[in-house]
Amino acid sequence: MDDVQKEKGELIEMFGVHFESQYNLPPLAARILGMLIIDSCKQGLTFEDLLERTGASKSSVSTNLNLLLKLGKIKYYTVPCDRKKYYRPAPLSERLANYLKIIDFEKEIIERMLCYREKTASCGAELCNLENTKAYKEHVLEVEELLKRTIEKFKVIENNNQV
Repeated sequence: MDDVQKEKGELIEMFGVHFESQYNLPPLAARILGMLIIDSCKQGLTFEDLLERTGASKSSVSTNLNLLLKLGKIKYYTVPCDRKKYYRPAPLSERLANYLKIIDFEKEIIERMLCYREKTASCGAELCNLENTKAYKEHVLEVEELLKRTIEKFKVIENNNQV
């Protein structure tokens, strides 16, 4: 195995461990996503490519591809006169947009907490909690703005580089 292949294998494994631990993806789904990020820049990978590279059963690969599709982590495309699906990671702008949904829900919780705590704060600990919640709201709003700007940058890059 040459150095580039070894490095590619290590990168895929690093992605796999990261996606497993941070996104609670099953090990095979995490490695498939890593493979797609590393190997599908020019052309997506087919189901058969993934079977061969993972060494997993058809049902396992199929189940994990369907999970990644459902989560919006990957997409597929087809080619006229070719019955195969070609898989690749969803654009980074779309994957990051999922975090905006999480932030929106978190903002809702924070607002409810602020309203509740403003009505009920009666001791030092609750007043401290109120101030912490206000500071956390500021943080979440800053993260939201940064994320929106980053997504816009990625959209420009993705639109300029469409094949």
